[in-house]
Amino acid sequence: MDFIPVNEPLLNGNEKKYLCECIDTGWISSEGPFVKEFERKMSSTVGRKYGIAVSNGTAALEVAVQALGIQTGDEVIMPTFTIISCAMAVTKLGAVPVLVDSDISTWNMNVGEIEAKITSKTKAIMIVHLYGLPVEMDKVLELAEQYNLKVIEDAAEMHGQTYKAKPCGSFGNISTFSFYPNKHVTTGEGGMIVTDDEKLAERCRLLRNLCFRHDIRYVHDEISDNYRFTNLQAAVGLAQLERLDEFVERKREMGKYYTEKLRDVEGLVLPIERKDYADNIYWVYGLVLDKDIQVDNRIIQKLLAEKGIGTRTFFWCIHEQPVYRKAGLFLNDVYSNAEYLARKGFYIPSGLALTKKQMARVIEGVRDVMSQIVS
Repeated sequence: MDFIPVNEPLLNGNEKKYLCECIDTGWISSEGPFVKEFERKMSSTVGRKYGIAVSNGTAALEVAVQALGIQTGDEVIMPTFTIISCAMAVTKLGAVPVLVDSDISTWNMNVGEIEAKITSKTKAIMIVHLYGLPVEMDKVLELAEQYNLKVIEDAAEMHGQTYKAKPCGSFGNISTFSFYPNKHVTTGEGGMIVTDDEKLAERCRLLRNLCFRHDIRYVHDEISDNYRFTNLQAAVGLAQLERLDEFVERKREMGKYYTEKLRDVEGLVLPIERKDYADNIYWVYGLVLDKDIQVDNRIIQKLLAEKGIGTRTFFWCIHEQPVYRKAGLFLNDVYSNAEYLARKGFYIPSGLALTKKQMARVIEGVRDVMSQIVS
């Protein structure tokens, strides 16, 4: 029995053609022409003026936060239910993540809790669109304007998604993307920062490249890292971006099929199909166990693995990360919705290369495992 991975990208477009062009011309480094073209097309796709390609999504967040001038002691409001990269980008600068619980229905941050977290030290709000639906942006943008705060939009999972018909990645001062293999547009590893602020874009380019001085190379007034993005990665990214609309449509079809076939399974909470501001893009197809189910996600995942079906847990909460607890952070924090999602949520195979036959096997496996659990 073949194992069905949780994700397999679709690479049957112009990826090979563009990679061969890189090799034939010798342009394989970050100086190659595909990089600028990918930056231009990606930023244009999401309605931004400037794009800065970097080595991965984590790098995009780190450069974005640093470029905004976040410093030691500053506070950045963000969800606790997200990947640790979001918090790392803040804590590496000596700033403090101020956490917000989840909306239990959308799995995104509860924007209704943001205002109560704002203090004189708050400098920015970092929103993270999760799993398929965007954060409700109107309230966030209103608060940012009211309190003079920066907005960092992590749109890593939202290639092709919109909020009220406006592209995700176009909100706030600066936005970031990831191009990890499970994203709608992949470059293997890779990320991008997009913004409409020319000075901010120039600052990001400087931070991306070890802060080389423009007038004298190998002379540095600041310390930064090498976050450069290669021409080979950009070649793959351009081929992927050509098919973004097709990929979004495919993902939505997959999500609808899973929902149709799993809707009646006892003990499961399925993703919301739509809100009034967006239809679910189903970056991945997540499942959450009912609160009445006594086991956690790991038990279900183990049983599915025995059937040759790959799964992955949801994110672990920032306030429960051992590395931060050891540092004395978040010791008394409790965020019940996020903790529930982290313990009861997981996603099933959702990659663009997934076949209908494989999906049928996944559905059969999920139904069988859940029938054992609830019986």
